[in-house]
Amino acid sequence: MFSSKKLIYIFSICFSAIVIVAFLAFKGQKDANHSTSSISVGDLLQRGEKIQMGKEWDEVQNQYASYKNAIKNDVDDNKSKILLAQLYIKEARVTGEHGHYYPSALEVLDDAINNESIDDDLTFLAMTTKAGVQLSLHDFQDALTTGNQAALLNPTNAQIHGVLIDANVEMGNYEKAIALTDRMLTIKPDIRSYSRASYLREIHGDVKGAKQAMNMAVQAGFPGLEETAWAMLTLGEIYQRYGALDTAKMIYESILETRPNYPFAVGAIGDVLMEQGKNQLSEKELKKAMDIIPEVGFYISLAHLYKKENRVNEMNSLVQEIKVMLKEDTDSGHNMNLEFADLYLELLDDPRSALSYAQLEYDKRPKNIDVNLMLAKIYDEIGDKDIAQTYLKQANVTNAKYPELLALNKI
Repeated sequence: MFSSKKLIYIFSICFSAIVIVAFLAFKGQKDANHSTSSISVGDLLQRGEKIQMGKEWDEVQNQYASYKNAIKNDVDDNKSKILLAQLYIKEARVTGEHGHYYPSALEVLDDAINNESIDDDLTFLAMTTKAGVQLSLHDFQDALTTGNQAALLNPTNAQIHGVLIDANVEMGNYEKAIALTDRMLTIKPDIRSYSRASYLREIHGDVKGAKQAMNMAVQAGFPGLEETAWAMLTLGEIYQRYGALDTAKMIYESILETRPNYPFAVGAIGDVLMEQGKNQLSEKELKKAMDIIPEVGFYISLAHLYKKENRVNEMNSLVQEIKVMLKEDTDSGHNMNLEFADLYLELLDDPRSALSYAQLEYDKRPKNIDVNLMLAKIYDEIGDKDIAQTYLKQANVTNAKYPELLALNKI
């Protein structure tokens, strides 16, 4: 299980599911008769200086202005609405401002989907993108429903396979996810399909195969692009998860050579340093990552460091910030049940409160191994070993080799 890293994992796989190349960007001609749109277009938030990435930020601003003006001038410009939504999604990843960008993306996508003039190609693209946003919000059942509806319009498209793989994994439909991945690899072997193959290999106990597939994903990416940095980050996390800390750290550092200030690499270096007992250096890196973007995972890692060093007041103060951040995400439509459960179990040593959140998530997706592992850990901490074993049995259905799962199996 990914515990505090779960946010980053879901954030990342949703990126690969929903960043669809704008293959329709120049498809078709706009109607000569334009009508004024009344749709509300969300603001483009200023990127912090450290994540502007030179010309990349200039291009984003130009694209935003172009899409916004096109929508303003033509209520039926559904293509621009979809491209604007995809821009919002990318900015959510880059800046960490999920609560602002995901609702904005859903608003313009729904406007496009409900527009009477939209054709099947654009409906497919809008619904596929919407399903990706729903994945990012941890709304997995709705993502699966939306993805299945999109697949009816274009069942051989690789991108919709990616969405359906992610949704089925999160709902615990692992055999279905494997079949879809095999098909996606046949249709389009690329960074997106290799990354999904990697994850499915890992949760089925093939750690070596997971590394190989994720390395193929890295090789399929272009150096310096965010999706390539993400693939490298995920490869490093696999090594880190199974104890190869030096290798993981080397991978994270190599990300920063091509994409300076990539916050997740900076935060991951901080996590490795903490595991190595280099707490002072770890704190420095984690605070550096927090200064780049307000990603809650960095705050959680730093709180763990404070707990490790028995800096109780600093930990409690940071936990209050974390609770506010998680609540803000929840208020913007982001399901944070597992994150709250992890917070109460691992940081606050309050398994009863953790249980209330984990049970809510179990009610949504009882077959997911991460959810079952969380419940097994909670009941083990409470002292109810029999119930813990019930959930542990389901957590083991894929024969994953997560170290914390193996450790719990020995109890």
